[in-house]
Amino acid sequence: MAAAAGQHFFEGTEKLLEIWFTSSENDKSCDLRTIQRKDWEKLLKLVRCEIISFMKHEDMDSYVLSESSMFVTKNRFILKTCGTTTLLIAVKQLAQLVKKECGYDTIADIFYSRKNFSRPELQHYLHQSFDKEVDHLDQMFTNGAAYVLGRMNKDCWYLYTLENGRVEQPDQTLELLMWDMCRSKMEIFTRNQSIDGKDATKKSGICDIIPGIQIDDYLFDPCGYSMNGLLPGGYYITIHVTPEPHCSYVSFETNVPQASYQELLKKVLDVFKPGKFLMTVFANTASIAKDTHRHMEHLDTIEGYMRSDHQFCSLKNYYLTYTQFSRPVI
Repeated sequence: MAAAAGQHFFEGTEKLLEIWFTSSENDKSCDLRTIQRKDWEKLLKLVRCEIISFMKHEDMDSYVLSESSMFVTKNRFILKTCGTTTLLIAVKQLAQLVKKECGYDTIADIFYSRKNFSRPELQHYLHQSFDKEVDHLDQMFTNGAAYVLGRMNKDCWYLYTLENGRVEQPDQTLELLMWDMCRSKMEIFTRNQSIDGKDATKKSGICDIIPGIQIDDYLFDPCGYSMNGLLPGGYYITIHVTPEPHCSYVSFETNVPQASYQELLKKVLDVFKPGKFLMTVFANTASIAKDTHRHMEHLDTIEGYMRSDHQFCSLKNYYLTYTQFSRPVI
């Protein structure tokens, strides 16, 4: 997550992979958390990142990585990586590892998503275009479905999932991707202004976004910040900050279920004050967040921001809301 000093460019935009596993024999003993750390480390070498710290909760294991985060529950794997990581190269090996070590032999559903990159030409060839990523995934899955939301010649968001995949339990993900960041806010996430991760978490107000959350945070040298937060029930938040002015970027993600995310959204915006942001809410029909699109449909402004894009999609048993806001040009 750390970017070098000076004008070195760092791609803060992450690649996000979420996979739900199941057993064809309905084996209740299967558990992704039984996979040993050395096996995760070997897998992450393919992605070109490494584990920095680990935090465990009753329902979820959390890993802060050199490039973002990883979360593991009994049957769900989440990997979020930034920079020039090669996330999709590890999907096949992940499936093999999971089958060998804990008995899951079926992928119930997969979600791969990302915003368009600022400098796609700097990525590994596989990640230089969404078309290449889709081709790679289609070689492994016969029922894949690829989507793009937003403006293809501006800011957009890509999604790959399974056409007939199904997650039975309530599932929801809110993601806020922010750029053109406030310089004074970003200074907090440098060694010039903060001593360590805990100091940056407190000074920025991140600790107050969701009270009571168990936090694992890290401040890179000379700049850059990552945090994972855990709540009972397998709920998490994760925040990643690339603070350098010429490539500033922040991401916020959570699966905490809420009927409306407007209050949480305002808290996050107050902490970071981006110039632009896009928000996606992905919720299945079993989630209390399934009607989020109704709350967002007529929300043209949010405290200093004006909406520039809004799309709603109904995909299999999921609802997806995509919205982009910007500060008005004066």
